[in-house]
Amino acid sequence: MIRVIVTGAAGKVGREVLSAVSTESDMELVAAVDPLHAGEAFEGITLAADLATAISESSPDVLVDFTHPTVVADNISCALAAGVHCVVGTTGLTTETLQGLAAGAKDGACLFVAPNFAIGAILMMRFAAEAARFMPHVEIIELHHDRKADAPSGTALRTADLIAKTRVSVPVSPGRETEIAEGARGAFVEDISIHSIRLPGLVAHQEVLFGGQGQTLSIRHDTIDRTSFMPGVLLAVREVGKHSGLVVGLERLMGE
Repeated sequence: MIRVIVTGAAGKVGREVLSAVSTESDMELVAAVDPLHAGEAFEGITLAADLATAISESSPDVLVDFTHPTVVADNISCALAAGVHCVVGTTGLTTETLQGLAAGAKDGACLFVAPNFAIGAILMMRFAAEAARFMPHVEIIELHHDRKADAPSGTALRTADLIAKTRVSVPVSPGRETEIAEGARGAFVEDISIHSIRLPGLVAHQEVLFGGQGQTLSIRHDTIDRTSFMPGVLLAVREVGKHSGLVVGLERLMGE
């Protein structure tokens, strides 16, 4: 049995994680933490206020974190110092910060971070990286709910990184020098324009738009419901114990 503790347990994704873990025959939900909702009960677990105390009392194997960029580093540090593997879906931390956190792991604990846990989103990024080999003119449009804490999204940044590693040329991305309103051409990451949209009613969506002579190619993924993240989360919970150090991207666990 894999003993699991969840932080951000009262959030929209956190609740889905509690439900998903509770139904798996090879997992046991041993604790859940959410300081703003301490004392409330979900899936038969009373939410705790303090992560360190919850870890000490429940002896988990894996922490699943879907919280906020302002608190996730402290959660990771606490868990890794106790030798607890981490499965993290919270974005907004730099690679340098993640590397520093992983260096503090006890007993070979793994810090696994995925910008997106939806299998379709991983395939979207993989297909975009392949397309970029042949169509280097590309821009990314990502759309999320209006309460998302970071922009661009972690998925967009990861997509840009994967594209940068595969395209053989970097064409000029015109328009920045003629912007009438600053930022109209989006943010430039890896010489790729990323446009972030934040609106109520959205969940998580991304379109990678390629242009070529006389043609365009659009690769899009839409998250309709947050349950789409759960197969990827459960896969990571099962696989994280086989790794150590910092591991980034669900594709690393999908037979890349």
